[in-house]
Formats: sequence, structure tokens, C-alpha cells
Amino acid sequence: MRVVLEIARTGWTAVLLHPLRSAVTASAVVAALVPYLVGMGISQGLRDEAQIAVRSGGDLYVSGQRFGRPAPVPLSVFAEIRELPGVISVIPRIVGRVTLGADRVGAVVVGTPLKDFPQALECIEGRLYSGGKRNEFVVGSDLARRLHLGVGSLIPPFYHNPKGERISEVVGVFRSDVSFWQARLIVTSLDTAAHVFDQQGLATDLVVHCRPGYAEEVRRAILQSMDLPDGLRPRIVQREDLAVVLAQGLGQREGVFTMLFALAFVMTILVILVTSGFGLSERRREIGILKATGWQTDQILFRSFVECLVLSLAGAAAAVLLAWIWLKALNGYWIAGIFLAGVERTPGFQVPFRLMPTPVLLAFLVAFVVVLCGSVYSTWRAAVTPPREAMRQ
Repeated sequence: MRVVLEIARTGWTAVLLHPLRSAVTASAVVAALVPYLVGMGISQGLRDEAQIAVRSGGDLYVSGQRFGRPAPVPLSVFAEIRELPGVISVIPRIVGRVTLGADRVGAVVVGTPLKDFPQALECIEGRLYSGGKRNEFVVGSDLARRLHLGVGSLIPPFYHNPKGERISEVVGVFRSDVSFWQARLIVTSLDTAAHVFDQQGLATDLVVHCRPGYAEEVRRAILQSMDLPDGLRPRIVQREDLAVVLAQGLGQREGVFTMLFALAFVMTILVILVTSGFGLSERRREIGILKATGWQTDQILFRSFVECLVLSLAGAAAAVLLAWIWLKALNGYWIAGIFLAGVERTPGFQVPFRLMPTPVLLAFLVAFVVVLCGSVYSTWRAAVTPPREAMRQ
């Protein structure tokens, strides 16, 4: 046991004896692990926010499909669904994408009745929409900042409608810096959204809230009694199905992250392979001296194992710390735009992230395997060389 502790101590000393080599090795590990941890942290943060949004939403989302593609449903079915047993409320919505400003900033317009204005949105300036000759918009604070909008700002017609176009007015601003989903959101009345997208009498979907235990019964009743025009078929998504779809989409994103950074890990192994032995004559001379003073091959390999463990722990710990600082203190500056499409270099919202124990532990394990793979062969090759030849090189 005493011999083992002494070998371990010399392994720790080897890290200090070669500060440049140790720094390069740890830096290679950090460079590979930080983007991986950031990507997995953002992906998990998006997953958590999506699950919260699903839980706070409706039990059923009723829309239409024509020729296998999503299609709006007529508002005439609104009253039919509302009268079904077990239904608490039905909220019609119109959701669509628009582009605003000279920079063609993308935004999402959500039209919904005033009484159903999302409670999660906190109006910090102005008022909510009430209807009138103009299109009245309530916009998110991040979108208002990007487009230099405020309460009372007028937006020239940005859409084409055969029945005429209207000037749009910003009547309120809600706080959108707390969620990625609210960053570029515009909320307006159902009639205004119908005019913008020229979809009078239609809704993108109907959000149905049911009494506990009635969701499946209501779903069957809608499929049996929903009266739709020819060629239009009902499409009903339950809350559980929506959660599964979101999880699958984010899981695919995580798989892409893992595949990309697997290539980075391979490159890191090659870097460590060079810095740990190939072309490093003093490393081989050091092992030759140890062999000449009585060290066995297994002892030298164990010493290298301890050195790899220390370097991998240092590199992985630094990577976790840097990833947390980048996401929390710097709010994902620059890197959030790589993982989240359409996000500026400086995000106007709190970047969602969560560093879970599994990716962190996996980072420590991967760091150790990478450092070990990059140094074990060169150490073994020098350890089996006769001391005189090793010291001569």
C-alpha cells in the first residue's frame, strides 16, 4: 500500500514537473468538453421549458389536415366542441410567422380572444388589445428592442390582403426576457390575426381544456361528431403526445451534438498523443531514468495512470466551470446563437440551460478516457525500452 501511495504521489508530481505539457493537455480537454456541456445544457433547458409549456397548456389541440398536411379548422366547430360533456373551455387560436422591419426580423403572431390572453405573459407597458380600425399588437420586450418599438409605435402594412391592409399599432409590451419561446412573440386579437393572414372564419387550432379523466372521451367524441368541409380531416394532438414529440425533437438535437463533438474528442486524442510522448525526448529520458533506478513497467504505467487521472479531473472540472460561467454569468453570449436558430450574439432573454449530473459525469469519464488513450501507448512504448536507449534518445 505504501508503494502504491508513493507511485501515486510521483504521478501528481509529474504533472507539476511538466507544466507546459500539462497545460496543453488540460486545455485540449477543456476545448472539447466546453461546447459539449454547453450544447447539452441548453438542450436540457429547452426540454424543461417545453415540458412546463405543455403542462400549462390545453389537454387537446384540435386542428385539421388536408392531403396529410396541417390545415386550419372552421370556427363553426367551436360551439360544437364547447358543448361536449367534460369540456371546460375551448380557445381558438391563429398562429403564423411574419417578418418585420428593414432587417426582416422574424416574429410569430398569435391571435386569441382577449379573455384568453396568456396569463404567463406579464404586460409591463401600455395595455392589451381591444379592437379598432388599426391592428393592435402586444409585443415582447426583446422584439420591441430589436425593432425599436414602444407603446404607440406604428408599423406600416407588412402583409398583403385582398380586402385591404391596415397600419398596425403597438399598444402594449410584455416581458419576454424570461423565456426563449416568448422572445419574438406578438399577441393580438383573433379578428386581427385573421385579417393579417386573410383567414376569416378559420383558426389554426382549438385548444381544449377538459375535466380530469375526460380527455380521451372528448377526443373520441370530437372525431365522431366533428363536421368538417369535404377533404378536411380532424387532427387531434393530446398533451401526452405533444410532450413525446417535443422530447423526440430535442433528443435528436442532443444526438447531433454528441456526433459532432465525438469528432472533437478524436482530435483531442491526437493532440494529447503528440504532447504526451511522440517527439518528446525528455519524457522518454525521464522514464529511462525511472527504469534505471529500479522502477518496473507496471509501476511506470500506474504512475502514468495517476497523471492522466489528475489531468482529466483538472480539465473536466475547468470545463464544467467555464460552461456554467458562459451560460449563467455571460448568458450564452455568442454561443447561444449557434445552438438556437435566429438568436442574436447577445440574447435578449435568459438562455435556458441545465447542467444535469449525467452529462457532467460523462464529461469526467470522457476526459479520462481521452487523456489515457492519448498517453498510454507512448508511456508503454518508452517503458519497455531498455533504460540506456531511452536515456540516449
